[in-house]
Amino acid sequence: MRTRYAAPLACVAIAAVTLAGCSGDDSVGEVPSTATSTASGSPEPSPSPAPRSTAVPDLAVEVVADGFEHGWDIGFLPDGRALVTERPGRISIVSGLREGAERTRVRADLDDVYARGEGGLMGMVVHPDFASSRLFTTCQTHAVDGAPEDIRLVTWRLAADGGSAERVGDLLTGLPISTGRHSGCRPELAADGALLVGTGDVARGDVPQDRTSLGGKVLRLDLETGEPLPDNPFASAKDERERYVLSYGHRNVQGVAVQPGTGAVYTAEHGPSNNDEVNRIEPGANYGWDPSQGGAVGGYDESVPMTDRERFPDAVPAVWQSGRTTQAVCSAEFLEGEQWGGLEGALVVTALKGAKLLLLTLEDDGSLAEVAVPKETDGPFGRLRAARMGPDGALYVTTTNGDDDQLLRVAPRP
Repeated sequence: MRTRYAAPLACVAIAAVTLAGCSGDDSVGEVPSTATSTASGSPEPSPSPAPRSTAVPDLAVEVVADGFEHGWDIGFLPDGRALVTERPGRISIVSGLREGAERTRVRADLDDVYARGEGGLMGMVVHPDFASSRLFTTCQTHAVDGAPEDIRLVTWRLAADGGSAERVGDLLTGLPISTGRHSGCRPELAADGALLVGTGDVARGDVPQDRTSLGGKVLRLDLETGEPLPDNPFASAKDERERYVLSYGHRNVQGVAVQPGTGAVYTAEHGPSNNDEVNRIEPGANYGWDPSQGGAVGGYDESVPMTDRERFPDAVPAVWQSGRTTQAVCSAEFLEGEQWGGLEGALVVTALKGAKLLLLTLEDDGSLAEVAVPKETDGPFGRLRAARMGPDGALYVTTTNGDDDQLLRVAPRP
């Protein structure tokens, strides 16, 4: 199931947060574009919330590089360059992080990538020891003789000149696959060094509540060995796949973010025709998506609630939901650095069909305070997918319109 490289990391238990409520993969919802607004669906605020300013600063947006096709994720390298995965099965390297950088294709054996629908070459993480190991890991669909087999995590070694990448091995295999719907798949490093992976339910009704399936979950594993971590909530389960599960009952998790200072994990998740979600992940918790209705219906019933508290009274309610429409939320990232002013610590969520950035300000207890939409990123760049904080304190975002997509640098104006 896995290729092993090294000894396991030491790990500690973590808390997580999930974003719930974005739709049906590409649906759109309405959020005020320049105003700050309180969102629906959040838990009760803390009795004494810390006062904070959420005024949105004026932002400068520059095009770092273009010519991508569905740029899915971004990984920053110690030498100031960046890698960008592209869904059709390409990896590009960008020469720098400011306007005018050059984009070059990385030579890599990606012939097995099954790029259909929402599947293909998706998320990526650069290993913390990249300066010495030159390793990075991608999440991708996998085909054998042109037929889809699974979704898997693959580890690569980038050549010293950045011109090519050698496939080191499969870190984790066996994530379910379909014709391309709800493929996930976002990896992120937790504060303790664990690898977290948000996965999709591949539009199969029985997958989200089945803890022996790796779909519709947040997974937690060792970045070096691919093994489930010994302090995972179901670490003693008989079925090895269940040992990977950190949380379950998800629809299509495409954003995973770790809160600086607390280590709490938040996820962004597509809803059907309503209620995209942002969730705070609790180890072992159920997030309440069950399109099979406990096996009572066949197929994939998308009329059920995203968080079904009637069927699952202990299901964790979302921190935020998009309401009657969806934004098709994707990546999630926390803003860091005093340059962001009152928005330092806000959670950024990209929207595909919504074509905007959502900035969620959280209370100290993890509940939602406010949502804001910067006018500079509300529409002009089309569908937005990846969001990663760069080493210079700017936010880097990819567009995913499919035609001459861009890598954007977003930062407060001086």
